[in-house]
Amino acid sequence: MSKQPVRVGLIGLGQMGRNHLRILGMLKNVDLVFVHDTNREHCQTLAAQHGAIAAQDVAAAAASVNAIVICAPTMTHAAYIRQLGPLVKGLFVEKPLAHSLEAAQAVADVVHTHGTFVQVGFIERFNPAVIGLQRVMQDAKQVINVDFTRTNRLSSRITDVDVIMDLMVHDLDLALYLNGPVRHVEAHGVVRDGLIEFASAMLTHENGCFSRVQASRITEKKIRLIQATCNDCFVDCDLLRKEIIISRQSITNQGGAGSYSISSQQDSVVVGQQEALLSELQAFVQAVQGGERHGLPDFAAGIASLEVSEAIRGAVFRSCA
Repeated sequence: MSKQPVRVGLIGLGQMGRNHLRILGMLKNVDLVFVHDTNREHCQTLAAQHGAIAAQDVAAAAASVNAIVICAPTMTHAAYIRQLGPLVKGLFVEKPLAHSLEAAQAVADVVHTHGTFVQVGFIERFNPAVIGLQRVMQDAKQVINVDFTRTNRLSSRITDVDVIMDLMVHDLDLALYLNGPVRHVEAHGVVRDGLIEFASAMLTHENGCFSRVQASRITEKKIRLIQATCNDCFVDCDLLRKEIIISRQSITNQGGAGSYSISSQQDSVVVGQQEALLSELQAFVQAVQGGERHGLPDFAAGIASLEVSEAIRGAVFRSCA
């Protein structure tokens, strides 16, 4: 017996919200009931195009849905979680979970009391290249260090968060996802007009691995790169090109006075091409329907990334003092 479609509302119709709107309109197991945005004319236009209601009162509209996707500005996330958490089965909240660790912790009681499933928009977990990298790291003899580099020129649409919340938080979630909890943080960076625009952090994980995480909104070039140093290989993972290259060193004895040669072998890993946002929203909808939730970036993952974010922020400001 097929499951009933999940009735979904969407809050926020900016660039990211419109991306979600496109995917939600594609999913057969989703009934898009309402959309909401502070720009009413824009909201009404998009609602009409997708056969949805242009809702003004989101609390009233929430009574008619099972789940809500929140793509509104970061500063509003915690308030929406508190308001809507008791009203629906599931909330999808674009990253970060909230504008601060304190704000996120303040709404934890709502989530736990009502049993609301919260998925945070850490889309890189659904990047086919990251899925392939995770398999490679699991097969490696020992992972020693993972480097994360993420750069992008500051977007005019990002005005309320620093580079840690804007860019680095994606890689902090991946570092925690791949290597587990962190026991020590060191960081430095560049602060402009009160906001951190460049940050570089060294995380020491409880399992003994290291993660070096760098993010910049000063750099013109767009980079999304992960490099893993393992005992038996070095792994290059380009998240933009969805490419994984594994380099292995081999030593061949040639005899005669202990001579030998060293050569390098490179292997490419075949990576799928499915759109990460599609996979991400499919996973959310299935979770709301009672499906598998293991491995999804839930409320606890959102809190964990904010804890490390604030530790890095504090270290950066101390280094700039």
